[in-house]
Amino acid sequence: MSLEQGNAHQEPLVLVVDDDDAVRLSLCELLQSVGIESAGFASTQELMDANVLDRPGCLILDVRMPGLSGLDFQSRLAASGTSASIIFLTGHGDIPMTVQAMKAGAVEFLTKPVRDQTLLDAVARAIAVDTAKRGEELAARANISLFATLTPRERQVMKAVVAGALNKQIAFDLGITEVTVKLHRSSMMKKMRTPFVPHLVRAWQSIPADMREAPAG
Repeated sequence: MSLEQGNAHQEPLVLVVDDDDAVRLSLCELLQSVGIESAGFASTQELMDANVLDRPGCLILDVRMPGLSGLDFQSRLAASGTSASIIFLTGHGDIPMTVQAMKAGAVEFLTKPVRDQTLLDAVARAIAVDTAKRGEELAARANISLFATLTPRERQVMKAVVAGALNKQIAFDLGITEVTVKLHRSSMMKKMRTPFVPHLVRAWQSIPADMREAPAG
């Protein structure tokens, strides 16, 4: 199956980037032997040219390669806002390198040679991390869209509700009646598609701070 065809669905894809042909082929064969789709690349540039980074899954990156190194590629992805679950697999690892990779969000840092099961376990964790992260991002986008439908007053009421304020206190702070607060609160929660305050709090937390704090009106 071509990479272009692979982009048509959302099954996890493991991207293996290693300039050693034998290692790259071996890793892809191992993954495919347990039913995990994979694609191999000889360099980070080759990976970028393939345009597959939006697929769910994870990356297995060598550290030292021609062109952009694995660690530099990790930094570039982070700077561009691209979320990726990364496993480093290298024959040249050291403690500072490991610390740098893990602090930057790598799921695992493994050294060659690695046991098949150790690698497969790391891939399973990385895919799970990626799946959870994508779920959170999807929910956040939905919450942002719903929040955008609120009136300025409903946004004020939502902010007060998630802060734990009671209707009576909200009415006092906003200079409106408690009945009016209840009407705004009911409308706001319907628009946010939740009848539960804990859900509303999670939705509020997923909305960017600059959007939450933008002046009403």
